[in-house]
Amino acid sequence: MCCEHLVCASCAQPVVQAGCPVCRAARAQLHTSAPTLNIALLAVVVTALLAIAAVLYGQFSG
Repeated sequence: MCCEHLVCASCAQPVVQAGCPVCRAARAQLHTSAPTLNIALLAVVVTALLAIAAVLYGQFSG
C-alpha cells in the first residue's frame, strides 16, 4: 500500500509529508511491511521448485 493519497486524521496533512508523529508512525508501518510480502513470495517459489524437483526425480529414478 502507498501513502501518497492518505490523509492523517490527526493533523489533516498528507501522510507522505510526515508532518506529525502519527503520520511518521503510519508511514513507517506502511513502508516496513513490504519485506514480509517478499519473504512469503520467496517461500512459495522455493516450495514450488522443491515440488518440481521431487516430481522430476521420481520420473528419472523409477
